[in-house]
Amino acid sequence: MNTFGLEKLGIIHPKAVYHNLSPAELTQIALRRGEGILSDTGALVVQTGKYTGRSPKDKFIVDTEGVHDQINWGKVNVPISREAFNQIKGKMAAYLQDREIFIFDGMAGADPHCTKKFRIINELASENLFIRNLLIRPTDEELENYGDADFTIIVAPGFKCIPEIDGTHSEAFIGIDYEAKMVLIAGSQYAGEIKKSVFSVMNYLMPFEDVLPMHCSANMDPETGDTAVFFGLSGTGKTTLSADPSRLLIGDDEHGWSDRGIFNFEGGCYAKCIDLEEEKEPDIYHAIRFGSVVENVILNDRHQPDYSDNSITDNTRVGYPIEYIPNAAIPGVGGIPSVIIFLTADSFGVLPPISRLSKEAAMYHFVTGFTSKVAGTERGITEPVPTFSTLFGQPFMPLDPNVYAKMLGEKIEKYQTRVYLINTGWTGGSYGTGSRMKLRYTRAMVTAALNGEIENAEFKHDDLFNLDIPQSCSNVPSEVMNPRDTWADKEAYDQTARRLAGMFKKNFDENYPDMDKEIAEAGPRG
Repeated sequence: MNTFGLEKLGIIHPKAVYHNLSPAELTQIALRRGEGILSDTGALVVQTGKYTGRSPKDKFIVDTEGVHDQINWGKVNVPISREAFNQIKGKMAAYLQDREIFIFDGMAGADPHCTKKFRIINELASENLFIRNLLIRPTDEELENYGDADFTIIVAPGFKCIPEIDGTHSEAFIGIDYEAKMVLIAGSQYAGEIKKSVFSVMNYLMPFEDVLPMHCSANMDPETGDTAVFFGLSGTGKTTLSADPSRLLIGDDEHGWSDRGIFNFEGGCYAKCIDLEEEKEPDIYHAIRFGSVVENVILNDRHQPDYSDNSITDNTRVGYPIEYIPNAAIPGVGGIPSVIIFLTADSFGVLPPISRLSKEAAMYHFVTGFTSKVAGTERGITEPVPTFSTLFGQPFMPLDPNVYAKMLGEKIEKYQTRVYLINTGWTGGSYGTGSRMKLRYTRAMVTAALNGEIENAEFKHDDLFNLDIPQSCSNVPSEVMNPRDTWADKEAYDQTARRLAGMFKKNFDENYPDMDKEIAEAGPRG
């Protein structure tokens, strides 16, 4: 039996080793093993058990001499010793003996100058199919010349850590050793941990190659090639708003920006399914078919999905290859972005639905990354929680945030990229009183930003939030443009707005005291 080098990782005597299987083969094996069932459209539907979202408190980075001075240590990037990491690795290897092993050799980075090779070793066929969908799939020729992987990721959700012995916070463990080029994922069957571990690795590597890694979606005009990127945390609309039938989708979540342009890190999409409707999101709806992997969606007796059923989690998901999107840009590369859009889901309901940002304001909002964590994206989140997530992706950014912010500012200035802040959150009141911004209004504002029409509007400056707000936009009621106008209780709006502005200022003063003065002054004046 060919073990494909597993013994070098301490994984000896596997029951069977499956290498680079097709979607049909992986689906068949997953069904045989009882890992999931098929929906009426042929998608593999699985349940992820206890972990239905990422578990950020269970993530660690190995603290070694070579990376110690590079990592932005703190509550997000938590150190663990090489010894403790290797002990868990040894136990995982022992656990995987006498089991079926699934290996996928994939790649991240559609720009061939930046491509990195990842070997994923899975306990579950369904998770191997998932990551096959999400990474870039090598051609037969590329596989023949694949050689050694740049990073190896071992995934064993059935192995449970013992915190008192292993030095972890729970039975789950997500550990990255950047020097050893190794990632371990134990105890959690939530497949998003694999995807985001790849992202974390790319976010560490790319700045050393003068590439800005970004937690964003990206698309482009099929005729002009004009490219746009959408920053935002999970649940703010990156996937939905970038899946525009009139534009080519470069990617829905992770990209790099080099002097050659934008490129997708991935070869697939990972979209939320909660309340999914064919009319509103036809591309995602029709991507749920044979070969895709659906997490935690409830099926009826006829195997039809009920996307409104959140009895397991609000974070129902589907992973599918980007080829399932009819207007996907393949390979996933685009030009220098002409427009940047920051997406925020403001649960306070006081930020304008769209505003224009200067370079300094763009750097301010990039660093602060305000949004509301929405239900299901992390364990324990059941309603929107206001949060500041540096770079709109703090859990995945291992380096000092100033490294990424400086790169963004330099690129905005060099290429004269226009930047907008769009609120996909609440209007007419805070969460519980107001309502979520209508998707058709947000789409109209995005379109106006992309085609430049929004620049023809009259702009009004909001002194509190220090934002320039357009007073009109095609296909959007004028009263929606200014959030204060949508509140019945104006005094309540003023109080809530001052509260949020104060939160902005407090967060910035505490976390970025050494940031340039002009950037600090470009934010809210709470």
